[in-house]
Amino acid sequence: MLSQLTRRGFLSLSAATSLSGWLGRLAAHAEEPVAAKSCILLWMSGGPSHLDTFDLKPEAPVGIRGEFRPIDTSVPGIQISEHFPKLARLMEHAAVLRSMSTVESDHQLATYHVHTGYQKRAGGIAFPSLGSIVSQELGKRDFPLPNFVCIGGGSRFATRSGFLGPLHQPLDVVNPIRGTGFLEPLTSPKEFQRQYELFRSLDASFQSTYRAEAAHAHASSLDRAVKLMTSQQKKAFDLSEEPDAVRDRYGRGEFGQGCLMARRLVETGVRFVEVLMGEGVGWDTHRDNFPRTRELSVEADVGMAALIEDLAERGRLDSTLIIWMGEFGRSPQLTSGGGRNHWARAWSSVLAGGGIRGGQVIGRTDARATEVVERPVSVVDFLGTVCKLLGIDYTRQNHVPGLDRPISVVDTSKQVKLISEVLPSPSAS
Repeated sequence: MLSQLTRRGFLSLSAATSLSGWLGRLAAHAEEPVAAKSCILLWMSGGPSHLDTFDLKPEAPVGIRGEFRPIDTSVPGIQISEHFPKLARLMEHAAVLRSMSTVESDHQLATYHVHTGYQKRAGGIAFPSLGSIVSQELGKRDFPLPNFVCIGGGSRFATRSGFLGPLHQPLDVVNPIRGTGFLEPLTSPKEFQRQYELFRSLDASFQSTYRAEAAHAHASSLDRAVKLMTSQQKKAFDLSEEPDAVRDRYGRGEFGQGCLMARRLVETGVRFVEVLMGEGVGWDTHRDNFPRTRELSVEADVGMAALIEDLAERGRLDSTLIIWMGEFGRSPQLTSGGGRNHWARAWSSVLAGGGIRGGQVIGRTDARATEVVERPVSVVDFLGTVCKLLGIDYTRQNHVPGLDRPISVVDTSKQVKLISEVLPSPSAS
């Protein structure tokens, strides 16, 4: 029972002065579900079409409905695209949010907003992304691996630590298939250590003289890199240790292998892993929407389904929250080039694992998937819910250097309505 208490909850209990008060608090905490310990964000760069993935409208007029047919899933009444057949068989573990409704329809601004919970303003505060928030709130400072890893290079728009500083910057793994060569010293261990100590002494002198933030950030990055390079846990990045059958199960492309690396990393203790799919054009299907969405969907289906099944078989699915999403959806109306344009007013995302109540669809769009008509979910609703699932207080305030006012984890200047439908029931354990 005590193992289920958070550190903050334990300190709160310790402060109780009466036996009855202590027992009352203990009973209340015992009823709270255990939060997820890690998060894997499967980022679909470019914005996948909701009409052609998780919110198909086969009865819509020609020019709006897609070429793909909906298929049944393991949960009666829920249908998704025919190009996600493996995920369809695992729908009891997932919740489809069909009523995402956001305000940014530019790639850069939308990506920043969805990652940070704040809208980007020129010359404004550099807000931390979700991965950096998780690193700060759940990460272990003495852990040899970074608490935040981006596989596939990370979204170029919003995977930085912002005002949280260099300690919570992500490690970028550009290509998971290339192995761990990027972690190996180019000299012998003895010579490497000698050069490192020499460099650190010179760097310490520079920091002592100038005391600049950039110098501190550089030193922090260097220390983290060396700690990683000399740790045993770096083997988590080495996919060659996995049997061929397991690697085949995930798909041999960069996304599938990225999902496999993400599984290995969270098993080792990394708190947040972002796996990027579609850097460049990716899901940004202004032209040729259907052939490109088909190809991307098939690849995403294999990797995501393997990740869910593998974590479930290893007993880690309930402690690992998986998010599938992009920055927005695509327009219902097809373009003359057979594409779909940006669409932020109504789109879909998917949650799986992490102790959520799966096997359901949240929200609904109209007959053409143009507007949300039931249970709209904003960015702050979504990120507040993710924080809740991870055991993070989204209202907690950070004190930003050089700023007089504190900044909450999620923008609480806007009303936050948690997606209670997916939250574990109080009796869950």
